[in-house]
Parts: sequence; structure tokens; C-alpha cells
Amino acid sequence: MNEDLSELTPLAGGWSGETFLAQAAGERSVVRIYARPGDRGEHAAEIDAALLRLVRGLVPVADVLEVRRAVPEADVPAMLVTAFVEGERGDVLLPTLNQAGLATLGRDVGRLVATLAGMPTLESGTFRDGTLAVEPFTLDLSEWVDQHAAAYAHWTADERAGLAEVADTAQDLLDTVGRTCLVHSDFNSKNLIVDPETLTVTALLDWEFAHSGHPCTDLGNVLRFERHPAWVEAVVTAYVDRHGGDPAETVELAHSADMWALVGLAARRGANPVADRAHDLLRAIAARRNVHVTT
Repeated sequence: MNEDLSELTPLAGGWSGETFLAQAAGERSVVRIYARPGDRGEHAAEIDAALLRLVRGLVPVADVLEVRRAVPEADVPAMLVTAFVEGERGDVLLPTLNQAGLATLGRDVGRLVATLAGMPTLESGTFRDGTLAVEPFTLDLSEWVDQHAAAYAHWTADERAGLAEVADTAQDLLDTVGRTCLVHSDFNSKNLIVDPETLTVTALLDWEFAHSGHPCTDLGNVLRFERHPAWVEAVVTAYVDRHGGDPAETVELAHSADMWALVGLAARRGANPVADRAHDLLRAIAARRNVHVTT
């Protein structure tokens, strides 16, 4: 297909400013332009396309319509075109739901998180290219915290010590799980398209941070800011129904696994509202030395 890039309309909800709605002959599609591909570099579009093709049929995702490689010598970025999926963004819908609605959507989200957690991988790491070969992680959580120490220099000494203590404890707990899986790594309501009538997820979007990692990572993301009891119970129950385990211990693992994302996000304080909120949450966790703290 040949998209007319002059007719693209920016889509709301993301921070990259690289995702657009296109329309031609009555058909809508979504165009992601990789002007800033990040750590994945020239392979970013191919990795995203490969992930969408890998999980299609297991979790709801948009159809891949076209992938274009970057042409650096012509200053042309890579591009991924996917089908447009009807529905409402989860972050818009979620605040409008009553307790029953939160439980209904929570159960569906919990099932999707559990499905991803059941897609095994051989080792933790990032995806190198469109073959989804894994580049292994070399750091543990405590080392990850040390790597971002400069971002927390404005904290008190007690808060910094608290963060180190929480990271050590979390890593010890995470090490009790001896397998890895496919992790979306940005599994939150902003990246969900939901049917407002049935309250089921019609698409999981934005796979740019996907990697191979801990099975409770996406669960931790889902529970990071949304702490309504009906939501938490529904999500965790659906997850435990699939994978077993004690619900309280599963939540402990989820919040511990989410420390990886919180540390990285909080270090970007000022970049966007999510990073600011993550910073405040991580600082509260450090001050209380408890991964279950909310702000």
C-alpha cells in the first residue's frame, strides 16, 4: 500500500508523537513512523511487526499491513502500517466504570496478562532484530538502581538507602521464579483499545518496550497505578486461575517486578506525566521501604 504521509492525523494518547491515523478509500489504518527508534535502532519497526505477528491469535492486536525499512542515506525513517481497531482507549474508559465494570474489564485484562506470561522464552533480555533473537540482560535490579543513581541525587540519604534496600529485597524475591516469558512492558490502560459495550480488550498497542523477562512484569504494570479493589481482585484472580499460586504472593512478585520499570521511568522525571507519577510513587516506596505503597 502507499500511504500519503501528508494526510496523516496524529493519534492522541502517546508521548512519541510518531503514531498517526491514515484514511484512504474509506479504509483507516495506523502509521507508526520511527523517526526516533531508540535503543532498538534500525530494527525497531521489524521487531514490532514480528511481535505483532507472533502473538496474533493469542492476544488481540492489530493486523500488520506493511513494514518499510529505513533508508538512512535518504533520511527516510522506517514505518509500520497496521489496521485500525475500533474501540475506546482504556485510560479514557476506565475512570467511567463502576465496580462491576472494573471487574469485567479487569478479568479480561488479567487473562491477557496471563497469556503473555505463559509464552516462554529461554532467557531475559532485549530483542535484537526481526528474528526476535535475545540480547541477554547483564544487570540485576540493584545494579539497575545504581545505574540511575544520579536521577535520585535530590532525595534524602534515607530515601536513597530505602530504595537500595527495596531493590535488594525485590531481586531476591524475583530470583525465586526460574523462568522467563514474553513481556509487553507497557501494559497499561493507555495502550488498550476496549469495546465499551462488552468491556473486552480489542487491541493491545505499542510494543516498543517489549522484551523477554519476568512473568509478573506485565501484571505489575497493570497494578502500578490502578489500585481499586474490584480491579485488583479481578486482574489477580484471572492471572492466578491460569498460573496458580497465592494471590498475595503474586501481587508481591508483581510489584517487585515493576520496580525495574519504575526506576527507569522515575529517572525521566519531567519528560511526561507518567514519568512524574512514577517518580513520586518510587520515592514513596523508598521512603516507606515497601513495594505496596501508593501515592
